[in-house]
Amino acid sequence: MFDVQTIETPSLGDRSYVVDDGEVAVVVDPQRDIDRVLDLVERRGVRITHVLETHVHNDYVTGGPELARRCGATYVVPRGSDVQVDHLAVGDGDAVEAGRMRLTVLHTPGHTHHHVSYALALGAGGDGDVQAVFTGGSMLYGATGRTDLVSPEATDELTHAQYHSVRRLARDLPAEAQVFPTHGFGSFCSATPTSGTSSTVGEQQRVNPALTQAEQQYVDTLLAGLDAYPAYYARMAPINRRGPAPVDLSLPERVDPAELRRRLEAGEWVVDLRERTAFAAGHLTDSVNVELGTNFATYLGWLYRWGTPLTLIGVSEEQVADARRELVRIGVDELAGAAIGDVESLADGRPLRSYPVRDFAGLAEAMERGPVQVLDARRHDERAQGFVRGSRHIPLHELADRLDEVPQGEVWVYCGSGYRASIAASVLDRPGRSVVLIDDSYDAADTAGLEEERSTEGAGTAGR
Repeated sequence: MFDVQTIETPSLGDRSYVVDDGEVAVVVDPQRDIDRVLDLVERRGVRITHVLETHVHNDYVTGGPELARRCGATYVVPRGSDVQVDHLAVGDGDAVEAGRMRLTVLHTPGHTHHHVSYALALGAGGDGDVQAVFTGGSMLYGATGRTDLVSPEATDELTHAQYHSVRRLARDLPAEAQVFPTHGFGSFCSATPTSGTSSTVGEQQRVNPALTQAEQQYVDTLLAGLDAYPAYYARMAPINRRGPAPVDLSLPERVDPAELRRRLEAGEWVVDLRERTAFAAGHLTDSVNVELGTNFATYLGWLYRWGTPLTLIGVSEEQVADARRELVRIGVDELAGAAIGDVESLADGRPLRSYPVRDFAGLAEAMERGPVQVLDARRHDERAQGFVRGSRHIPLHELADRLDEVPQGEVWVYCGSGYRASIAASVLDRPGRSVVLIDDSYDAADTAGLEEERSTEGAGTAGR
């Protein structure tokens, strides 16, 4: 028998796996904070012999090289990946032997050119039937990995390749084989939303678009659904190829109120980690709110100007430590410091800024009284599904470069849940402009009678 332990990273929508036969273990696609893996194998009482990558990752910094070094394990990477650290390069048909486990390499291009999956068999020499497959960014649960992360020129080719890769897995593997993807749990590496938390090859034959659609229909649908992905993705693959530095989870240097004021006045990036309604109730002028939650790393990494000084504001050391862990996963290693404590103490006598928090019902009431400036901070694909009538559309990730398009005066800001709107509101909250945060699910906009008919989207209301 074998045991698969899943290590979830919900903030990035990814999973890593530790697979063991009771004595030895292999690790598939580990995140950079490898202490989670080391703690797990210690509890299991097994030793790691191999660390496997399905591909050079675009959405996070790998912990593979460091984990292999720490454990004296073999670091296994798809052939042709141009990785510059010690590794074993594998290609289609190769096998990794680990105790009673054999993992056969299947070349499954699509998410990247060199992407592979690993089919797991047990028994003497791994000669038994395949019981599981680790599919990385190939076959996901009801979806496939996106194909536009390598380059625009390669996207069409990789989309066709993805179709054939998923079909190969379905053709060559037993229907009862369990499927263990790396992406697809909210990750932007998924081309379309995924469904479910477990699956088999046979189940995917009934629901996966690459297995239920004709090739060109699949290609056209996938390409039409691709929208923006986090800007920090462009930095991940180069870091992973040259080999990340050892992970550092130590707390950044403490910053006192006077130094914090200097940094804010100098225009440095100061990010307040508190919950969005707490930030709205009182915050330091010029600070930005990126609530420490499930989407923290994605959106901070998306908006962050790489290399600029970054200071965190947290209510406790634990909160700052959690943020630090999230940030090292995407390669934001250099923190300029952290100010810890209640915001009134950190203000050191300076007045705090604040803005009101409302819901869509409150917006409807305000619109009945007169004209209201409304900003939609969602992505383009979300906007296409419906929007608040009369709203201006600037996706959050474009806001910093389009601030001059936001009128002065009062602006109500919304997104799909309130999370991105809270970031946008904090960016906009400057002298000369007042902000109202709509902290509500977008579903409530329709209930409040605010949603514009989808067919009437136009340049006058949409922006870009």
